[in-house]
Amino acid sequence: MTSALRVIFAGTPEFAAVALAQILAAGHTVPLVLTQPDRPAGRGMRLQASAVKQLALQHHIPVSQPLSLRRDGKYPDDAAAAQKAIDNAQADVMVVAAYGLILPQWTLDAPRLGCLNIHASLLPRWRGAAPIHRAIEAGDAQTGVVIMQMDVGLDTGDMLLTQVCDIAPDDTTASLHDRLADIGGSLVVRALADAQAGQLQAIKQPEVGITYAHKIEKAEALVNWQESADVIGRRVRAFNPFPAACTQLGTDVIKLWRATVETTTHHQAAGTVLSADAHGVRVACGNGVLCVNELQRAGGKRLNAAEFLRGFPLAVGQRFETHTAN
Repeated sequence: MTSALRVIFAGTPEFAAVALAQILAAGHTVPLVLTQPDRPAGRGMRLQASAVKQLALQHHIPVSQPLSLRRDGKYPDDAAAAQKAIDNAQADVMVVAAYGLILPQWTLDAPRLGCLNIHASLLPRWRGAAPIHRAIEAGDAQTGVVIMQMDVGLDTGDMLLTQVCDIAPDDTTASLHDRLADIGGSLVVRALADAQAGQLQAIKQPEVGITYAHKIEKAEALVNWQESADVIGRRVRAFNPFPAACTQLGTDVIKLWRATVETTTHHQAAGTVLSADAHGVRVACGNGVLCVNELQRAGGKRLNAAEFLRGFPLAVGQRFETHTAN
């Protein structure tokens, strides 16, 4: 690297913190970090700083946590204070990764090289808030990371760098997230070097193949056993770690953390327990069978099937409730 850039960083969760760490390791100067306000978390619901804020404080980087950046919105004082901090930072570029706030035009125009976004999908597929979850849920064979020149649209900016990543048959959102976070960090460091050298080449996003990765809602976690085992199995992987696929037996809600899909034919109603032993809890689906290998009762620990069944026996013929979308 010929010289360090002054990089404002805007991000919130662990995915973003990985990128911030790599930007710092590459020797760039980060005069300001923008991140979401501290949120209640954990069983005690104590205020907790974001992963990005925690890393910024470790490196003694000033942190701004506005509720909004819209000067004409509900929190104009927050926006004004953030604008002052951004102006004072005199940044060359802003890097944005899973920040959680909409960036208005004044923000995009503030750094001389604009704002670069790290997006965890192969745009224009899976624009939006939950691209990793939705790629697994849809059964995509590949995903990746795009470094994008931000504009005011929802993930509509020109693509600068792209790296493809295969999705393994047993990938969960947790495992895929970690690989994509590492790719995103290394890719944005490369983009910063290219920007410094004037070598970034912008490519318009295709007009075809646009899909939207809508935010994951907790209500989606309830399993509809009338669907195929393949669909349910993908959701189990997509919703690990959040919101965790779940099913109901009487008053008990059981989370399903790990499962395998069997193409076995059966003649039982969807949701019926076909067998329950150390090999797993096999449940009849609309098509095929789902063998659940890791489960969790409310307030309990995640357990393999054998351990779970010792504390919560299941009998052949019992039937989990089937939830259908409204």
